[in-house]
Amino acid sequence: MKRNAAMLIIILLFTGSSGAQEFIDLDIVAKIKSEGFQRSQVEETLFYLTDVHGPRLTNSPNYRAAAEWCVDRLKEWQLVDATLEPWGTFGHGWTVEHFSIEMMAPRYLNIIAYPKAWTSGTQGRISGPPILLDVESEEDLEDYRGKLQGAIVMTKPGREAETHFEADAIRHSDEDLADLAQAPEPGSKPAWWARKAEFRKRRALQKKMAGFFKEEGVAVWLSASPREHGTIIAQSGGSRDMNAEPTVPQLAVAAEHYSRIARLLQHNIPVDLTIDIKTQFFTDDSLGYNVVAEIPGTDRRRKEEIVMLGGHLDSWHAGTGASDNAAGCVVAMEAVRILKAIGVRPKRTIRIALWSGEEQGILGSKGYVTKHFGDRETMELKPEHANFSAYFNLDNGTGKIRGIYLQENDAVRPIFAAYLEPFHDLGAQTLTIRNAGGTDHLSFDAIGLPGFQFIQDPIDYRTRTHHTNMDVYDHALPGDLMQASVIMASFVYHSAMRNEKLPRKALPKAKVEAANGGQ
Repeated sequence: MKRNAAMLIIILLFTGSSGAQEFIDLDIVAKIKSEGFQRSQVEETLFYLTDVHGPRLTNSPNYRAAAEWCVDRLKEWQLVDATLEPWGTFGHGWTVEHFSIEMMAPRYLNIIAYPKAWTSGTQGRISGPPILLDVESEEDLEDYRGKLQGAIVMTKPGREAETHFEADAIRHSDEDLADLAQAPEPGSKPAWWARKAEFRKRRALQKKMAGFFKEEGVAVWLSASPREHGTIIAQSGGSRDMNAEPTVPQLAVAAEHYSRIARLLQHNIPVDLTIDIKTQFFTDDSLGYNVVAEIPGTDRRRKEEIVMLGGHLDSWHAGTGASDNAAGCVVAMEAVRILKAIGVRPKRTIRIALWSGEEQGILGSKGYVTKHFGDRETMELKPEHANFSAYFNLDNGTGKIRGIYLQENDAVRPIFAAYLEPFHDLGAQTLTIRNAGGTDHLSFDAIGLPGFQFIQDPIDYRTRTHHTNMDVYDHALPGDLMQASVIMASFVYHSAMRNEKLPRKALPKAKVEAANGGQ
């Protein structure tokens, strides 16, 4: 009886929503593993996307060069219809041509810093003492009206750097994964929810300061990076709008160097800084572009149906965008390369997409979904919506895949359990009903299409590399990228070969309808 019960559990594990056993082609899985582990090209692809073409800020020359390189490589691997596809208006491009910031007195220091995106340059070298402002609210700005013409301003006192007594880079423990596999408490909010109001308040104040400093003629605005060890988080400080006025030059400064300057000023010791920033805006093309290519389906009844995979190609600009998100693009590209190399003939069309504008609000994938599948605001759907099966995304760093978020879609649980079973010995077996947020699968999920993000080992994504100057080739893990590529290839292949498309959740209400109380 025990043996029969065990067999029943195994049968149920591999049963899909239709009640039929979920078929896993272990011969294809073996070929995928062989190609992915013995003839991997992840390091070569990563090198070109980071060392050669990074960083890849959307609409910058580097982004365009990286995107064109991806198109050429996908064509070389014999995918079809590889192209740069416009998704809508993004705005102007921007890049750093040169910058330096030095403390000349009371002692010399070559300061670690980086310009914020879409901010202006200094129009040459400027020198002077920085002014440490005490601004906690919009009202505090009035204390400085008429006093900041040509000034170098610092807007926060120095923060204390934290000593890290635990490793920056970690893998998920068995306990972590067991906790993740549990459904959240009904009615509970994610951890970031409690910080949402404070974040909005801080962002609103930053916007007010930017306008005030522009009016007052501030020369340069310095702010402290929120990371230790000389790690710089440098994101946007200006507008990508083609008609926007130029902003005050802004530098994100290493916390330790910022704090040193602040302490000197607080002790009334004179400080002299010399700063030179040269940035460039590009206004010749305001459109945003995604990279798209296909492995055509071969089944007469299903070749119009689509299984998609991808990650975002754009990055921030202080590093070379290795873990965020060259890693995801490398994995997606390697997955389709593997499938072409082993000669699969999928029933459905497999389409890879590498997105732009993710860092500014998942814009590339939103634009693509609106263009191809329907309008989220009105829920007016296009014919392609009915032919869509699934989208698989990778965008949580270099860490290996440990499982997948079901995105509150219980109907895919037995299917994905079967997909993961051949990879249990590679550490991938966790399923969680929870949602993953913050990246491109949400564009599909928002319009009722199955979109999924994989669970990944965090490594040092949140502690060291995410949006920083340390997000570079050296901190990517080739073995983890190989593992993820193999699993991605298998998920995509088996989704393309199923008799049915992946099951969907109920369609969401139109945003317009929801705003009117469902009337």
